[in-house]
Amino acid sequence: CLTIADTGVGMNKNLTKKIFDPFFTTKKQGKGTGMGLSVVHGIVMRMNGAIQVYSEPEKGTQFHVYLPLEKGLSEKQVTYSKAKIQGGTEQILLVDDEEAILTMEKRMLERLGYKVTARTSSLEALGSFRDSPDKFDLVITDMAMPNMPGDELSVELNKIHPDIPVLLCTGFSETLSKEKAASLGIKGFLLKPIVMKDIAQKIRELLDGP
Repeated sequence: CLTIADTGVGMNKNLTKKIFDPFFTTKKQGKGTGMGLSVVHGIVMRMNGAIQVYSEPEKGTQFHVYLPLEKGLSEKQVTYSKAKIQGGTEQILLVDDEEAILTMEKRMLERLGYKVTARTSSLEALGSFRDSPDKFDLVITDMAMPNMPGDELSVELNKIHPDIPVLLCTGFSETLSKEKAASLGIKGFLLKPIVMKDIAQKIRELLDGP
């Protein structure tokens, strides 16, 4: 993952939803075409990648660019890489409202050997979990989602299955104390962008226990 960050004025959520639209710009008339980020988005998508933005007014902005692993790696390189990262075969419910990010994370987990059920809606994820609560060994959810954010989803999941481990993925501007998280049934955190070795390690910590 490539991360680009600044400490500028930042943007509110309404602006971040529009920044990849063609011709959209926050600059004054005649000072920009509004095509830059739209072009970047198109290039990343054509490469089967994904791009995600986190921003908060007066704090700055981060862009995370995910690109697929180079297929030309030698067998020796792949074997060496996998030897350092522990996977598993458990069932994981993965939740993120951004489809491109969800697809990338699903591929990552499947490469680690896990069986993954992916949902772009926290409400759909809750429904899937309610239908088969014993099917899943772990839930990985994004924090910032419409209708029901990740912390509220965790509360609902724990009402159904109090022992289910929940791993919450958060952006740089989202804060939640460990005490508050524990009261919501959240067992672990990961800061975006998600890196394979980090998520692999955290999953094993939650599933294998102390």
